[in-house]
Amino acid sequence: MLKVLLVEDQKLMRVGLKSLLENDIEIISEAQSGKEALDNFRMSRPDVVLMDIGLPDISGIEVTKRILEADKNAKVIILTSHLSEQDVMNALHAGACAYVMKDTSTDALRMIIKTIKDGAMWLDPQVVPILREKNCGVIPARQMSRAMFKEQHANLTAREYEVLKLVVDGKSNNEIAQELTISEHTAKAHVCNIIQKLVVDDRTQAAVKALKEGLV
Repeated sequence: MLKVLLVEDQKLMRVGLKSLLENDIEIISEAQSGKEALDNFRMSRPDVVLMDIGLPDISGIEVTKRILEADKNAKVIILTSHLSEQDVMNALHAGACAYVMKDTSTDALRMIIKTIKDGAMWLDPQVVPILREKNCGVIPARQMSRAMFKEQHANLTAREYEVLKLVVDGKSNNEIAQELTISEHTAKAHVCNIIQKLVVDDRTQAAVKALKEGLV
């Protein structure tokens, strides 16, 4: 099983995550402070670290930096309720592989943990606009030309491409419908088609693939 170190100062959150992920992900160690996280990382050598930012002694971002300094191959996922520009930028510069909001679904979190273990990078859709605005280079600020898009992804229609960009921005079906002046039913149909054509399981994976392949 995939081994995870869970760093979270709230006991209820730790218990909940452990219960939700237990089927195919093993929480091999838990820490409720930064110092404890550093000690436990050295002892347990997990595949992935789930890291909260707001720890009582050392910031989770600082802990992430120290873990990466000790082991450049460590994989740290920031799991937080904080969405400030400064936290996002500091976390990524510290070496975090992913920045995930705590309102993420269990299935999505499970998928994120597995893809991070395999060497991917993940950014919560809510984070993407911050990085684009900063133009910091973490995500390429490029748009594919229509010709290049058709050549590489001819199976997606122009409308589906528009919907995909909104999915990456974290828009719901209702918000997509309002943005494009279409019915929610039509928006849902477009999202389903995109998921099928990109050969992924859900809209979260579609967003990951879109970012990974530079579609948006």
